[in-house]
Amino acid sequence: MTTFENLIKERRSAMKFIPDIEISRQELDEIFALTTLAPSAFNLQHTQYVVLQDQEMLNQLYDRANKQYKVKTASAVIIVLGDTLAYQNIAQLNEGFLHLGVLSKQEYDAENDGVTQFYENRGEAYLAEDAIRNASISATHFMLSAKSKGWDTCPMSGFDGTAIRDLLHIHERYVIAMMIAVGKSDPAKLRPRGYRKPVAEFVQYGAF
Repeated sequence: MTTFENLIKERRSAMKFIPDIEISRQELDEIFALTTLAPSAFNLQHTQYVVLQDQEMLNQLYDRANKQYKVKTASAVIIVLGDTLAYQNIAQLNEGFLHLGVLSKQEYDAENDGVTQFYENRGEAYLAEDAIRNASISATHFMLSAKSKGWDTCPMSGFDGTAIRDLLHIHERYVIAMMIAVGKSDPAKLRPRGYRKPVAEFVQYGAF
């Protein structure tokens, strides 16, 4: 079994994928099942994923993603979305705790009201930032889960968000946090890992 430390060390952002390798929906569902365990603020589970595998759709995405070649060779490209209105689902998400007796009705109502006020008092900019923040945490879990199943990934930016939103009919409540290409990395294109700062260069204890 791969240890977590080895998994962290072995995960690399794929520079190029081996073309024509399929990933099944079952395999993707297994990866997403692990991804559900990622933390999120108030357990709101802000993240939505759109999986693209159809070649015609990937070709259209390619044109909207600065013609990045990985889009054409990946087994799937996943659009990672953050829900800016995720807090509106808090009552539904906490309902199980109410029925199980983990929360009393008073505690249930107080928590739902508290979370709702927390977000509604902070404005649109915070809602977007928080959606991206939580989607990014989930996306990291997705990439590590994919690696644990033998799949390589590459998080991607450099795309036309408006054009992708129009292509996929993404509701305005969602922000596009990133794309993730999934496939089997071409070992011939694997480069040495880039320089990593030593801990002392990016960690300060006590104050900045």
